[in-house]
Amino acid sequence: MTKLQTAEYATRLTCDEARNALVKENNPITSFENVPIRSSLNRILHEDMLCPVNVPNHTNSAMDGYAIQFSETTNFENTSYELKGSAFAGRPFGDPIGGNAAVKIMTGAAMPEGADTVIILEDAEEKNNQIKFKGLAKPGQNVRLAGEDLKAGQVFLEAGRRLTASDIGLIASVGISEVKVRRKVKVAFFSTGDELKSLGESLNVGEIYDSNRYTLYGLLKDFGAEIQDLGVVKDNPSELQKTLLSAAKNNDAVITSGGVSVGEADHIKSVLASVGKINFWKILMKPGRPLAFGKIGESSFFGLPGNPVSVMITFMQFVQPALSKIAGETRRSPIEIAARSTYRIRKSPGRTEFQRGILSFDENGNAIVSPLTAQGSGILSSMTEANALIHLPAECGEIEVGAMVRVQPFSLQV
Repeated sequence: MTKLQTAEYATRLTCDEARNALVKENNPITSFENVPIRSSLNRILHEDMLCPVNVPNHTNSAMDGYAIQFSETTNFENTSYELKGSAFAGRPFGDPIGGNAAVKIMTGAAMPEGADTVIILEDAEEKNNQIKFKGLAKPGQNVRLAGEDLKAGQVFLEAGRRLTASDIGLIASVGISEVKVRRKVKVAFFSTGDELKSLGESLNVGEIYDSNRYTLYGLLKDFGAEIQDLGVVKDNPSELQKTLLSAAKNNDAVITSGGVSVGEADHIKSVLASVGKINFWKILMKPGRPLAFGKIGESSFFGLPGNPVSVMITFMQFVQPALSKIAGETRRSPIEIAARSTYRIRKSPGRTEFQRGILSFDENGNAIVSPLTAQGSGILSSMTEANALIHLPAECGEIEVGAMVRVQPFSLQV
């Protein structure tokens, strides 16, 4: 652990300091597995992928038209070309051409030997195997050269990349059927608190349903982790200690919600201190100020606040970048875009705020964001209504209508 280690809430960190510390304190897993490309979606690539072939592997036509050997002296309006045959994708024209010869060619068909230019069908008149072209032409137009997209031997996907649907298609296009990916990060999680009830149980006064576990399940599933849900652990020191030690033996990370803020039962901190090296931090942010982080054996521990919104925001800002480091992923920071605020946003300088908002686009295609009225850390429905977080840095004060702000979309679809 670093100098940030402490047994109390003496350490106050900015969001950047906390995120950087979490990323620094975690090491990537090195084990990998070979999987079919259909099973590689959302997995982390273990090593650079080298292209085994040129893409495309032959020079071909980019349009339906006529393949010719271009000459700068050709006057298209006064020259007739003799049609020698046709070329289709997978069925090339086998003979070389030159002079005033032309081959009717379809998109994707290999260019005949000697041909270097394609004139589109719309610019041609064909009659009795004679073709006349109208307009002007440029040498090499409408032709895709071999290796134009990818060249044999080049790196076409880099290690640490989270594979997307387009990546899978690209891998298939070069003839590769299996890829090496990092094994999935193993994460155990549970909630703490005597007041928590599982779904299906009746509630007594002062009790609530445990929603945080389901939120964490969704966040971890979306991340691509191999997860172990350990349920609700009561405020019992021996049960908590047993659960933490067992979870840490079999997982890369353990996540809890609740029991890390000032005023919680004293045994929470004492149990964590007895099983590992734990930091208790105050993050200069709203919501989600309390955060615990450390090690239980070789496993990383993340203790999140108990408020539902705080759980989601601290996971997004701190836990996910750390898990991405463990997974071996190279891109770890949340995506942010600039948007114009449609309302005045109240804020005092001193700490970072993440307010829930609705991101959209105006009639000119410019990004705009509207903050929600309800910003309480216990209002989970606000995370469903919102589609983005408005990131307000610590140094900024009130935001006026029309001012530009930084926005973190929940997804790339708005």
